[in-house]
Amino acid sequence: MAEENLSTGDVSEERERLLDGWDEASRGWGRQADRLQAAARPISDWMLSHANPRPGETVLELAAGPGDTGFMAASLIEPGGRLISSDATAGMLAVARDRAAEQGITNVEFKQLQLEWIDLPTASVDVVLCRWGVMLIIDPATALRECRRVLRPGGRLALAVWDRPQENPWTTLIQRALVDLGHVEPPAPGPGMFALADRARLTGLLEDAGFLDVEVEPVPILRRYASLTDWLGETRDLSRQFGMVWDSLPDPERQRLREVVAEAAGDYTDARGALALPGSSLAALASA
Repeated sequence: MAEENLSTGDVSEERERLLDGWDEASRGWGRQADRLQAAARPISDWMLSHANPRPGETVLELAAGPGDTGFMAASLIEPGGRLISSDATAGMLAVARDRAAEQGITNVEFKQLQLEWIDLPTASVDVVLCRWGVMLIIDPATALRECRRVLRPGGRLALAVWDRPQENPWTTLIQRALVDLGHVEPPAPGPGMFALADRARLTGLLEDAGFLDVEVEPVPILRRYASLTDWLGETRDLSRQFGMVWDSLPDPERQRLREVVAEAAGDYTDARGALALPGSSLAALASA
């Protein structure tokens, strides 16, 4: 749903709807955080190796969710550095606080911040990190301008968005099954996993926001599951839409959904029923 097609009131309502959904999903993301970070580690590694946070710098992570990329940066900016771990929802911030405490991270403060209006002073941070956030909001162009605004001269932005649907069967196979069986409508244009999967568009948005030296490249990941049940269970935690559909279905329809997904994933399933499903993100680096 593009912002230009919405009235001011509709934009506010749509934004609230999106935030409420993420707040409700936060517990599931907390349950899956360790596993998700293990799979996403190549993306976090790319972002940090390219952004190169240094001792004494201030790092802002936006749409941090469980906070893991920022937490990896926390040790790199010691001594004297500060991590601001932020999310737009209180639920996700609570998950991140708990994980920081578990990991013994102390050079971090938590803020509830929106991507489209970052409540921080201009030129106040050295590095901005955002993994899988910018494509989920109504106005990514404004968000990237805000990222540029809060960065000091010479600061670095590292972000990741999801690559094209065909590069991510770990999630699209289930979504396609839901659509084919009539449980959901096909995804509408607007905020969503693949809203910024076009490399040229992502590059253009970064350049239009005033960033220099833009670099975009795909980073592959591999999602491993012990069984179909394992995969569907994770998806139920991470996807509010799937969880609502699954919970509403009678047993025969759940079984039919399982069968359709299993058939679609046949090429990724071994003789024991374990699955290895590929995925890909687009990772970007840009300089202020």
